Amino acid sequence: MQDILSELTWRGLINQTTEGVDMQRWLIEKPRTLYVGFDPTADSLHVGHLLALMTLRRFQQAGHRPIALVGGATGMIGDPSGKSEERNLLSEETLRTNIAGMAEQMRRFLDFDRGETSALLVNNYDWMGAFSYLGFLRDIGKHFPVNVMLSKDSVRSRLERTDSGLSYTEFSYMLLQAYDFVHLYDAYGCELQAGGSDQWGNITAGIDLARRLRSVQLYGVTIPLLTKSDGTKMGKSESGAVWLSAEKTSPYRFYQYWINLEDAVVDKCLRFFTDLGEEEIATILADHATEPGRRLAQRRLAEEITRLVHGSEGLETARRATEIFFGAEISVLSDGQLQAIFADVPSKSLLRERLDGEGLSVIDALVEAGLAKTKSEARRTIGQGGAYVNNRRVTSADANLGPADMASETVMVLRSGKKNYALLRFE
Repeated sequence: MQDILSELTWRGLINQTTEGVDMQRWLIEKPRTLYVGFDPTADSLHVGHLLALMTLRRFQQAGHRPIALVGGATGMIGDPSGKSEERNLLSEETLRTNIAGMAEQMRRFLDFDRGETSALLVNNYDWMGAFSYLGFLRDIGKHFPVNVMLSKDSVRSRLERTDSGLSYTEFSYMLLQAYDFVHLYDAYGCELQAGGSDQWGNITAGIDLARRLRSVQLYGVTIPLLTKSDGTKMGKSESGAVWLSAEKTSPYRFYQYWINLEDAVVDKCLRFFTDLGEEEIATILADHATEPGRRLAQRRLAEEITRLVHGSEGLETARRATEIFFGAEISVLSDGQLQAIFADVPSKSLLRERLDGEGLSVIDALVEAGLAKTKSEARRTIGQGGAYVNNRRVTSADANLGPADMASETVMVLRSGKKNYALLRFE
């Protein structure tokens, strides 16, 4: 067995571990089964989930068996840990949709066909849904001392707030997650739970419940929360959360998020989110330090993590989009490639016949694309040298556009200024 604890330690991924065991020796003795829980609050995972996914991935690479638990039951309640207010409750239909989307993304990180250490994806609604209210109180609730629950930071911090309380529904969340640990021990021999540092109270509650119900010792480990240098959570851009779904966050935007990362956290992110070794990361950072303006560390990070999340094709799309958005001429691309590159750019459909004959005037094209409000404004933009078709500057306001000016089968790319893009689709 590989020494996974030493690996996680040098990467800075160990926040807490349960006492009473030599965790390093325990993990080397034999393959262990561990789990991490994911709340299905959206139909895609986001950057905030990457630490947990990478932790499961590293354990599997070291010879252990990972379980990704999607909280179909707990997601209907909402975890109060780290939250200042109660979450909106989700319907069963929404949860099913969300779980399906998350499951597909997890397959990029975990190997579900690896023999005895194959990853498992489970939904806690499959066992929690069978409980009646009275049955759960009788079989599980009686083993939870309320004074212990009240002592947990996740509960106490909410109770101490004067502007928001804690509903009984959220208060019960700890019981559900604790029973998840017991059930996974019964069903799969799961002995270890991992989670963010804000999950420590829930993890230890599960360990305590297993001791009371099964007289067994289970274990826990927490990983740091993903934060920027100012202590705020990472994973958000100006337009909102950075999703792992290409439909929600295009590969280009995902790639650019990491390219634009501040120097203060790039070392941490290289250790957290890549499979690069300690020496290679040190070399990358040393090279970066000689020419910080080239952002060599950020570029390597962006390449590694975009390839992992979106595959080699997604990385190539992001690279090509980066070149195009920095002015490279657009040619010999397909509709699909342009759609991927310009996923976040506004577009408008026009009849193909408008390109026939003398073609579409470039002034009309700029107005149709929304890059100019009026023909006069379009003419001024051209006169100032700020109008482009497929990243080639338009030099005459009298120019007409025809089939030869297409960037792909049906798409023409227009630009005003340095970064204002729009697509015209001819159908």
